Amino acid sequence: MPVLVAPALAVSDQQRVELARLARSTGLPHRKVVQARALLLAADGVANQEIARRCGVDSDTVRRWRKRFAETGVGGVGVIAKGRGRKPSLPAGTVQEVLRLTHKELPADGSTQWSTRSMAPRVGIGKDSVAKIWAEHNLKPWKVNTFKISNDPRFEEKLVDVVGLYLNPRAPRGADDLSGGERPSPPDLSQQGR
Repeated sequence: MPVLVAPALAVSDQQRVELARLARSTGLPHRKVVQARALLLAADGVANQEIARRCGVDSDTVRRWRKRFAETGVGGVGVIAKGRGRKPSLPAGTVQEVLRLTHKELPADGSTQWSTRSMAPRVGIGKDSVAKIWAEHNLKPWKVNTFKISNDPRFEEKLVDVVGLYLNPRAPRGADDLSGGERPSPPDLSQQGR
């Protein structure tokens, strides 16, 4: 029984030049390079079984590549068909909900900002997914670009004391000053060892 061999793939000179460029590339995705090599072999009249063996793929894959090339030309080389590949693991609207909560609401536990661990159970996804969403949208809820006023009732009094230290560090500070009034002078290191 004779073996049926597919006819040589019809390729224009321009398409052949483009396929050769893709097949030689070291920077393109591997699937694109392998597919371009397979299509060049098909254009030379090599059988699908032999192309599959040389490229390390199944002969059905070679048939699909030939069919797609006939339909879309060089532009379809290496393109993953619709419906193929890994499906998004997050339910629809989850990313928008994480972004909305990050921007508009505070956690119910009284925290000043969301953490990945507090956001995850609220939205129903893992903490790593929250971190990935924040990274993709360049969000850093823990990084504050504004000054926050403390809710300590003695905040103003403490602020005046601290600012006063910076403005006049040698001034007496009252009963809270435990330094004894005088500051010791640094030791004279030049006199040591005599």
